Amino acid sequence: MELLEVLEALNRTHGPSGDEGGVREKIAELARPFADEIITDTLGNLIVHKKGEGPRVMFAAHMDSIGFIVTHIEKEGFLRVGRLGGVVPKEAAYSNLRFKNGVRGVFVPEEKADLGRLRLDQCFIDIGADDEEAAKKLVRVGDTAVYDGPVRVMGDRVTAPYLDDRIACAGLLCALEQSEQPACDLWMVFTVQEEVGLRGAKTAAWWVEPDVGLAVDVTDADDTPGSERSGTAKLGKGAAVKVMDSSVICHPEVVARLEELAGARDIPVQRDILRAGGTDAGAIHTARLGVKTGGISIPCRYIHTPAETAGLRDAAACVRLTVAFAQQ
Repeated sequence: MELLEVLEALNRTHGPSGDEGGVREKIAELARPFADEIITDTLGNLIVHKKGEGPRVMFAAHMDSIGFIVTHIEKEGFLRVGRLGGVVPKEAAYSNLRFKNGVRGVFVPEEKADLGRLRLDQCFIDIGADDEEAAKKLVRVGDTAVYDGPVRVMGDRVTAPYLDDRIACAGLLCALEQSEQPACDLWMVFTVQEEVGLRGAKTAAWWVEPDVGLAVDVTDADDTPGSERSGTAKLGKGAAVKVMDSSVICHPEVVARLEELAGARDIPVQRDILRAGGTDAGAIHTARLGVKTGGISIPCRYIHTPAETAGLRDAAACVRLTVAFAQQ
């Protein structure tokens, strides 16, 4: 599998928090030739098992993305929405959206709204309906929408609406294919509802009961003009080995092992420390009696906007590090 091709396939699927069925189907299809067992648990996590001797190792990448959910349909045909995860209205203003059934629209602020202090209740979605009756033929209250945009490549950089966390899902699928003889009992879990509280990882870690857990996710890049220095990772510097964020302090043995493997295999790495934000590692490390937990992160700019941007070489380094950990 080519990472970029897998990413493009996943980017076309529908999968906001709580409505991950489309992306789960596609990941299961791509994983099936390389898995011994594929399970969907009650919450909707996709658990891919590749049997091996040794400790249970769980890699987790979340399938869900941020999105919108219809709460009201107005008499003029416009839609009012709630947020699924960390939607920031001013960053979403005038972006194209798509619903699961293919209906498309645009997210628009009210004319008199202050864009600098924009609230969600000052925005609406225009789906081209003339009135409420016409709108109700296209969507219903409770329908979900996501950003609608392609994967664009600019040299080594890739821009897409949902690199968080489809690029890590694509990376895990590539690593699964390359891990022909893992030196562990390998579990690759594609989790649900990370964006609304790490919910899927909590139940998945309880079910898998891993000895070691690693969250694979994007991390804020600290390399743009005006950066507030809230993180340490930079595009182009390789895979980011998670040390801590607001959800987890990674186990020092896992951090050391990842850095040791990277050095031995000449994989470019950097350290990932975030002042705010978290990943599935936050739920994994407290499962049952506790799990030795770490993280492999892909530096990403403009997270939770329609133009998330990451480096393909960094993502490839994350795949190599994942395979190295599974095989060693």
